[in-house]
Amino acid sequence: MRTRQRDRDVPAPRSPWNQIRLGLWMGGHYFTDDSGELQFAVVADQFDMVVSLYSKDGHGPAVGVEHHVATMPDGPLNAGQIARVQELAAVTAQAITNGRNVLVRCHAGYNRSGLVAAQALIHLGYDARSAILLIRRKRSPWALHNRTFELYLETGLDLAHLLVGLES
Repeated sequence: MRTRQRDRDVPAPRSPWNQIRLGLWMGGHYFTDDSGELQFAVVADQFDMVVSLYSKDGHGPAVGVEHHVATMPDGPLNAGQIARVQELAAVTAQAITNGRNVLVRCHAGYNRSGLVAAQALIHLGYDARSAILLIRRKRSPWALHNRTFELYLETGLDLAHLLVGLES
């Protein structure tokens, strides 16, 4: 399964992860340092829980850190993948409510992680537009530049799940 699109005229993130709000962090598997060099973002035990929508060996987290992995494309999702996003967002929101620090990550830390993080924010009381804008302000203006994911959030993942399921 291809999990990363090749149309990346998007700049690499400038940090491995960013705090979106108390308890919620968003990031990727690589970033560029101050000199512009590509660096790998490796998670150790900085977070209580890590949600990975893209996974690469050697990028953590450390043994003992709760880790949820759900590889999916950075493009249109099927009904099962949308359901998995909903599950991960609910687990993320619950962990934050319980005072835990959660990192949601994907390849660059823009789209797939943005989808799960935004849905977690919606579970925590944000409306979709506010969640999207907060993520763009805190992570990067490039976060959630996948218009399909933005539409899923604005439509509501429950309805998006039903509509996509009709196409199957």
